[in-house]
Amino acid sequence: MEIVLCVTGSIAATETIKLAREFRRHGIDVKCFMSDGACEIIHPYAMEFATGQKVITRLTGEVEHVKYATADMIIVAPATANVISKFVCKIADNPINTLLITASGHKTSVLMVPSMHNSMYKAVKSHIETLKGENISFLEPKIEEKKAKFPDIDDIVLHSMRELDNNKLKCKKVLVSAGATYEEIDKIRGITNRSSGKMGVEIAKEAFIRGADVTLIKGKMTADVPNIFSVIEVESVSQMRNAVCEHVKNHDIFISAAAVSDFIPKMEVMENKISSCEDISLKLERAPKIIGEVKKINPEIFLVGFKVEYGISRDKLIKSAMKRIEKHAIDLMVANDVAVEGAGFGKDKNQVILIDDDLIDIPLSSKREVATKIIDRVVEKI
Repeated sequence: MEIVLCVTGSIAATETIKLAREFRRHGIDVKCFMSDGACEIIHPYAMEFATGQKVITRLTGEVEHVKYATADMIIVAPATANVISKFVCKIADNPINTLLITASGHKTSVLMVPSMHNSMYKAVKSHIETLKGENISFLEPKIEEKKAKFPDIDDIVLHSMRELDNNKLKCKKVLVSAGATYEEIDKIRGITNRSSGKMGVEIAKEAFIRGADVTLIKGKMTADVPNIFSVIEVESVSQMRNAVCEHVKNHDIFISAAAVSDFIPKMEVMENKISSCEDISLKLERAPKIIGEVKKINPEIFLVGFKVEYGISRDKLIKSAMKRIEKHAIDLMVANDVAVEGAGFGKDKNQVILIDDDLIDIPLSSKREVATKIIDRVVEKI
């Protein structure tokens, strides 16, 4: 898969080195076109390093504007008022606009990522709407400090990969819960677990790439969450339960990746800090199983559960997961043993077994790769 990254003369051009590297981490080849203005901000050698390919700054007898016009996607990032305005009028007085006009004749997918002063962004709004009418995609900038700023790198990559995908989850509404819950003991202390939220966030990303409308119910986590998702923030088991029960009725798929506390304190939360001068006894009671309520609310939803164990055999892990499947009518279970070295809470990798009518072992892999396999299975089953 190949994209052409067109870099123009906005200060946000400095971010495109990281953007190109991130595309390559996802296995995408990147060819770069740079405007004269961009070359005054960053050197073409920097983009050559980032892409691993020679950068095009002028057109030659190799007719580069034709050669690369049929790439899988052309991304203009940053897209200045100048390049947007010229593209609307189909002015071809530089390599980037010449490429864009040629590509539009081929109906090649084009994504624009505007970055400029907010007053300029307002001035070219009508041009943007015109180009949208020509099936040119735009990623909204972050409006901050009177500027239309470059979006987060992760958001650009996700949006681009969604445009490139076959979108088998298009029109599907996917709800994902992720992260840990936290139960207060007093205003300072509480009970939680080691979940980082990484697995749930990677699953949400993959569902988004496949074309789904994704909502993330976010517990306590250290993982970064892309701005592109609709996010519902929760803390306690009761808040997580309320959010899940409210939203599953309107979704097609629910992926319950959150590490919800199994036990909660059986006590009134202290209004102040409990003194550390004496011992205290803390009684815990079992928390309600949120996943058990999902099919009662929405019998048609495709339900994905997670079963976590510690230090048990593969057979016992599967047997434990199967009991949960039968009890709560789960369509796909992701079972893992967090005692496996290099896997589990807080790690960047995981080793899991996917359980439905079949058993699919996924060896120790990055959580992004595991998320891909999980969503592959969801797509196959629905």
